[in-house]
Amino acid sequence: MNRFAVALMLAWPLLAASNDTFLLKNVTVHPVTGPDIANGMILVENGRIAEVGPKVAAKGARVVDGKGLHAYPGMIDSATQVGLAEISSVRETVDTNELGDFNPQLRALVAVNPESEHLPVVRANGITTVMTLPFQAGGGGMRGGASTTLIAGQGALIHLDGWTWEDLEVRRGAAMQLVFPSLETRSFRMESMSMARTPFAEVKAAYEKRLKDLTEFFEEARRYQQAKKGGAPGFQPDLKFEAMLPVLEGKMPVMVLAARERAIRDAIQFADKQKIRIVIAGAREYGKTLADLKAKGIPVVASPTLELPLNEDDPYDSAYTVPAELYKAGVKFAFATFNVQFARNLPYQAATAVAFGLPYQEALKALTVNPAEIWGVSDQIGSIDKGKWADLMLTDGDPLEARTQIKALYIKGKQVELTNRHTKLFEKYMNRP
Repeated sequence: MNRFAVALMLAWPLLAASNDTFLLKNVTVHPVTGPDIANGMILVENGRIAEVGPKVAAKGARVVDGKGLHAYPGMIDSATQVGLAEISSVRETVDTNELGDFNPQLRALVAVNPESEHLPVVRANGITTVMTLPFQAGGGGMRGGASTTLIAGQGALIHLDGWTWEDLEVRRGAAMQLVFPSLETRSFRMESMSMARTPFAEVKAAYEKRLKDLTEFFEEARRYQQAKKGGAPGFQPDLKFEAMLPVLEGKMPVMVLAARERAIRDAIQFADKQKIRIVIAGAREYGKTLADLKAKGIPVVASPTLELPLNEDDPYDSAYTVPAELYKAGVKFAFATFNVQFARNLPYQAATAVAFGLPYQEALKALTVNPAEIWGVSDQIGSIDKGKWADLMLTDGDPLEARTQIKALYIKGKQVELTNRHTKLFEKYMNRP
């Protein structure tokens, strides 16, 4: 027997143990889409959920005993720059905010760094999937600023484990990111490190110009679409307009960053005129637009709840109560952190919303199945159901509680490491001589 055959025989038990087929038993299963299953079982085959129930037959499958633990679907953060930004103060490590007003051809996915230190930190708190975006915009922020970007590019829905960006991909063009023009008279000036006011007439003129530019770009994209369909003589492909075709055809939603009621109302009118699908993101005040969002079936990516009030005279809990307002209005929404270094706090954003009026089960849905539905991947992730990827977290309690520990995490049926830079530093300094 040659050395290769001997090595293969010795390695076989390890290879067999590392596959994505196993039976998880003795856990309390929280499918999110159905009632909880006490002392339940989950059969995973080739990375997907094959069966779920109180009794599951799985002859020959590797058995994982989760006695005393709870199984939840992995959480989804619907707006981050995870994988695109490492150290905000070091420009070379930040791959967001490209130059130019219109960059629909830019794809966040191909710029994602699978070796980012932020990926293991975020997933250690039960987050298995994120929407990473090409434009850096603070949650609930979007309060103006120096950037002139309108169409920033294509956000990508990614898993938080893999060797390459191809491994991470869940949906590469999950949404086109649009920074909708807004009327903001107050802005932060870096040179003076203070807030400054701009005359309303000046702001209004700039707003109208930006809206006109946006409309003209969409019209140009439609002319390109017609020319391509009609086989116009001398037709030349254009990457920017090619990237807009899925948007115009209704295949790709547009994530619209809009903070205030007026911007939301204008965005809805713009979407109706252009006949495109939109998702409102990061809004802090909805007002009367809630009824329109409900009537038109427009989903929302809620702004972070762990934020200060938007206006000086707002109630102290104005950010905390937004998810409850969306729920009461019947608007489908998902949670997001709009962050990198604090993306790990996603479950606590939801916990705060529960403390201020959002039903607990709706909070779980907004972390799991709701974003999966909003981004068109509910057949793959978002709940513990047969046929979906086995994105699972095993906890010793409620995942919205800060004291709860994530005991194990699976992405596509593969158990991933929970160690990260934080845990390594903790161990290092706890053992300091």
